[in-house]
Amino acid sequence: MPDLLPVLHDARELALGRGLAVLATWALANLLVSGYLLPRTDRRLPAFYFHGMNAVWGSINAGLAAWGVLHLQRHAPAGLTLATALTEQFGLEKTFLFNAGLDVAYVLAGFWLVARAAVPGAAQPQRLLGFGQALWVQGGFLLAFDGLMWAVLRSYTAALLGLLP
Repeated sequence: MPDLLPVLHDARELALGRGLAVLATWALANLLVSGYLLPRTDRRLPAFYFHGMNAVWGSINAGLAAWGVLHLQRHAPAGLTLATALTEQFGLEKTFLFNAGLDVAYVLAGFWLVARAAVPGAAQPQRLLGFGQALWVQGGFLLAFDGLMWAVLRSYTAALLGLLP
């Protein structure tokens, strides 16, 4: 079964690369759409702040996707052991699970901002509303993305654990 270890490694890296392509596409879509609409939107409207926040998230997500792609190992390193593969695998799973927790926090922060915008006399309610709505969109997408990536990675963990004697 040692021949299966490099195959699983390469398959996992391919799945990660595809996931990062999805993240990069999301980032590019945010940069293009919100980057186009931001200067064409009245600053007094929540949409201006919504597009501004989406453009910032697009930049961050593009950077994360690029960093991830640069760190992909397209082929299993020589001398890869099951212990090393499992350690890397558990680390990746924890990263996506932790990120999913952050995503929940982003969505909840969006609810807080939208609720804050509805308070009579709130300072800059349009900004609060636009930022809150952007956090819903970004946090919601990232929660689905991180959850799906975690689930995909779990299948590789099960396969690696199946290699244990």
